[in-house]
This record gives sequence, structure tokens and C-alpha cells, in this order.
Amino acid sequence: MSAARALGAMYLATASIFGVAIALNQHPDWRHAAQAVSASAMRVADAHVIQPVARVGQREFARLFPAPVAKAPEATAPRQAAPVAVARQEAPRDPIGAEIARQIEIEQMLAKKQAEAAAAPQATPSTSSQPDVAPLDLHPSVAENSAPVAPPSAPPAQSNGPTIGVAQLASPRPAMTLAPQPAPRPTLENQQASLSPPPRFTPSSGDVTRVVEHLKENLSEEMFRNFALFLYVSKASAGPLAQRMYVFDKGADGDLALKYDWPVSTGRERVEFNAKGARLPSFTPQGYYELDPDRIYKHYTSSQWDQPMPYAMFFNYVKGGYKTGLAIHAATGDDVPLLGRRASAGCIRLSPENARILFSLIREHYKGLAPRFAYDRRTGTMSNDGILLHDAAGRVQMAQGYKVLIFIENYGGNDNIVAALF
Repeated sequence: MSAARALGAMYLATASIFGVAIALNQHPDWRHAAQAVSASAMRVADAHVIQPVARVGQREFARLFPAPVAKAPEATAPRQAAPVAVARQEAPRDPIGAEIARQIEIEQMLAKKQAEAAAAPQATPSTSSQPDVAPLDLHPSVAENSAPVAPPSAPPAQSNGPTIGVAQLASPRPAMTLAPQPAPRPTLENQQASLSPPPRFTPSSGDVTRVVEHLKENLSEEMFRNFALFLYVSKASAGPLAQRMYVFDKGADGDLALKYDWPVSTGRERVEFNAKGARLPSFTPQGYYELDPDRIYKHYTSSQWDQPMPYAMFFNYVKGGYKTGLAIHAATGDDVPLLGRRASAGCIRLSPENARILFSLIREHYKGLAPRFAYDRRTGTMSNDGILLHDAAGRVQMAQGYKVLIFIENYGGNDNIVAALF
């Protein structure tokens, strides 16, 4: 029983020592602080506990398991020495104590190396070498808005573990320079504008008379009676009247008097992609329209095309249950020289000055009751064929708005039916 208790005590002690050693190995700070104490404790334990217990264990082991008696030598001395060597190899050893001693030796070697590394002079980071951790490659738009990272003013503090700090990430790598972005390729309209100025037709008195007669022929008696200002817009690509707006005021005698005629730009008449990659049409639909009193803006920006629309006056036109984005507004920037050509995304563009004049004229002089166009509830679309809404008694339905009628037509002034169809 005494031998069993001794062995139990020995294994309990060694297991505890192993647990402490593992904990110290996981925490370098604890290991350094307890290194001297642990070494001294291990020496005391080895001298007063492990070795005595090992000797007792060896004696009990030899008593319980006696070594076989060596036979008398039969021939030579080497054969006589063999049993001694075997007896020495089979002698019971203390593997646990040896493992503890080896662990202590490893800890001492590590401590020595760390002390040598701490005593060595710190190397100054070179500004010409690449860092171990390269900075992130940012998208040009992010890089332009990012503040440069200042290089570290002092070398990073010595660490006992492999850590990566902010100073290590902020490398002296040269700042990324953006390559010059190529200029956007000019569109067909811009190329044509750079080669030759847009055509400028000055309507003659005969042309104006033709426009007046053509407009009257295409207005119903109800439309002519209930509107006061008439805007005739030709979306044709060619002809003496093409890409122009004619502004007529109805006088007290019922005659139409020309107030202004201006060059415009209507839609490019194709399906395109905007800056966000959305596929959108750029058509200016023909028909009769009135203005939306709730969508008149001196300053506006198109959400679909991301372009400014100064002096925007939107049409009161619903298609498929949604109000459309068709409007009359001013051209800006490079779009101003394109007036007189099909160059818009579907709206009717005027020069900034002419758009301001029309904007002020309509808001100041033409507010009032205006007819309402018929609305098809099945399709959610408002009529642009000139059909007005009537009540049960047959009277035209009126609503507060602007007494302005816009008539858009693909007619350039040439009496050519084929040309008017395209």
C-alpha cells in the first residue's frame, strides 16, 4: 500500500506540474514572470520529492519484479558483460520526471533567445522596401476620397507574439496614382455639331401662315375654345419647320398671333442605356398635351438620366398608371449647341433664355381652369389624341391648371406624306 500511495502522490504531483507548465506556455507574460520561480521550484521538487519517490518506486519495483538471475559465463568476457547491459536497460526509469526536465530545458532556451532578441538593436524600417502586408488596392473613386496614411513616426514596440498593428499596415509604399481617364467618345450628334453648326431656318411669313392653318386644322372646336396659349412643336428631323417651337396666343377676336418661334431639340428616337445601365427610350411621342400644375420646377434634375432640367414644366400625361417624365425645359452645357437637332432623351429642350421666358409667361399669365383629357381606366393611360373628358350632360370637365395646349407632330413643313410618317 505504501508503494501505491507513493506512486499516486508522484503522478498527482507531476500532473499538477504539467498543468502549470501548459498554462505558462499559453501566456508568455506569466511564463516570463514565473520562469525563475518555476525553475527553482522544480529543482526543489526534483531533489526532495521526485528523486526520493523514484528511488522508493525503483526499490519496490525491483522487489516485486526481481531481475532474472544471470547464468554463469560460458565462454568469453563479452558474453559475461551482456547480462549487465540488459539489466541496466531494463532498470525502471522515471519517464515523467525526464519529460519535466526536458520541458524546463526548452523553456530556458526560449527565455535565453528572447533575452538576446530584446538586447539586439531594433532595425529601422526602410522606406525603399516593400512591406510584409501590402495596403489594400482601392477603387479609384474610393482612392480619390481617401486621406493619405502618414508613415509611422517611430518603429513599432517589441511584441512577444506575431501581431500586426496599424503602423505595420501603413506602409511607405508610394501612393497610387490614377491613370488619366480617357475623354468620353463623342456621340454622333456631338460629332455632327463639331463638323457643322446646326441648321437654322428662319420661317418666312408663308411658313408661319402654314403653321397657323395646319394647327387650326388639327384642333377641335372644344380645344380651341378652352385653351388660351398654343405651343406647336415639330419633332421632324428635316424641313423648314423641323425642330422648332411656335408659340401662339389666342386673341380676343379668336385669331392666333405668333409670339415666339424658337429652335428646340426633341428625342433622339431610339432605345439607349443611361449611366446606370438601365435601358430607356428616348422618343418624343406625338399628340396633344397639357401641363401638370403640380410639377413646375425652376430647378430640377432628371433621376433617370442624371441631368439638370432648369425651368422644367412637366406634361400632365399618365401612361400605364404612372405620370411620365416628358417635359419642356432648358438645355444645359454641351446640349445648347445641339438645339435644332434631335438630341434629347424625349423632352423638349429650349435655350436657357427662351426656357426662362416661356416659364415666366405661362406661370404669370395662363393660370386658370383648363380642360381635362379623357382617361382609360382599363389601361391606366390618358388620351393624347385630343379627346376631352365630359360629364353626363356632355359638358367639358375643367380643373385648375394652365390654359396651355402643346401639340407635337412629326411634320417638317414639307407637304410630303412619306416624310411625315418617319
